[in-house]
Amino acid sequence: MPNFIEKPTVVEAAGNIPKTIREYVGRVNTGDEALSIAHMTSPGGWEEPGQRPEFDEYTVVLRGVLTVEFEGGVHEVAAGQGIHTAAGEWVRYSTKGAEGADYVAVCLPGFAPDTVHRDE
Repeated sequence: MPNFIEKPTVVEAAGNIPKTIREYVGRVNTGDEALSIAHMTSPGGWEEPGQRPEFDEYTVVLRGVLTVEFEGGVHEVAAGQGIHTAAGEWVRYSTKGAEGADYVAVCLPGFAPDTVHRDE
């Protein structure tokens, strides 16, 4: 029988200004540890600390531009584009443009605060 997910759970986000994370599948909303699926809405000027997570993250941008910094470069990921960051790779996300961004992130295994390893 399919597992109907009536609504996401809003979870706290890291960063310099508030960003909305709506977790549909994951440890908080459904108890799943194998993966997480979340819809993010980040305002213009948002940035979070760098991180070296223990999970792969697949991101699809729906609106705006997401800046993804990594060791050796930067990608500007626009609406209609996606990016995959591998577990163990240093990465830093931000939305530099005034319009901010909406994007969906899928993490394998699922996101957990103790496995993201944010910079101090």
